This record gives sequence, structure tokens and C-alpha cells, in this order.
Amino acid sequence: MKTTTALDEVTAINGVITDQQPVDFHALGLAGCIDRLAAPLRRQGTEIHWETPHHGVEISSGSASLLYHAAKEVLSNAFKYAHAHDVTVRLAAVYHGIRLTVTDNGAGFDSQATPAGAHHGFGLRLMSIAVSQVGGDVSVVSSPGNGTCVTVTLPLD
Repeated sequence: MKTTTALDEVTAINGVITDQQPVDFHALGLAGCIDRLAAPLRRQGTEIHWETPHHGVEISSGSASLLYHAAKEVLSNAFKYAHAHDVTVRLAAVYHGIRLTVTDNGAGFDSQATPAGAHHGFGLRLMSIAVSQVGGDVSVVSSPGNGTCVTVTLPLD
């Protein structure tokens, strides 16, 4: 009989990171849930670095869910397109909000160019729409050969 660990439950299907287990923010916390999403990147040899405050910040389950799904999109893009060796995930409190920043040293792209192809950049656009609907902000900074930095900031008020 084969046993699997929790990290084995996180896979990449066609480059999209998929978690086979229900998300449990109560047991793992937001950072723990996001860290699970990095398993496919780790398996391909990418170093994952974490920067989080040493104190907890209480956020709503809706905000936690939105940040989790944003992280899933960004980490999927890093897995599928970036070919990065290092990814840094930062989760921090900011003035009246919470900020998730994911930075990679991968291939990057021209973030100012119009997307080529019907589905290119669709996930980032949907993420931006969802974040802006709750009063948040998404910033994508990238250039070819210089990696990508995606920052998602949500208000806590």
C-alpha cells in the first residue's frame, strides 16, 4: 500500500498547480497553505524562500482565500513559464492591509506589451479583477530575462 504525504497531494496539471486536499487555513495558516503550493516548484529544483512576520495578523477567511488563489496563480506561472531557480514569497502586514509578494529570478516577460494569444495573461487579469473588487491592488513588474515580481495588497478594514 502506497502512502502519500500532504505535499504529494499538490501537483501540477498542464502547468497549473492543483491542491488535491481542501484548504485548511485554521490548521495550517495562510502561509502554510501557500507553502504547500510550492511543492511542484521544489520538486523541479527551485529554491523557495519565505519572508513572513513573526507575529500573526488576523485576516478574514475571504481575504485569506483570495491571497491563496492569487498565490496559486502566480506560483503556477512561475512553474510553467519562468524556469526560475529561486522564488521568494513574502507575506506581511502593511498599513491597514496585508501584502503578498512573489518574486522569481526566471525568464520574465514584457509586462507592458499587449498579450499575444487568446489565453495569455488571462489568469493574471482575472486575479486583478477579483482583487480590485475588494478594494485591493495588484502590481506586476517584469521584463525579459529579469524575472517577475507580483504584489497583491488587500485592505483589512
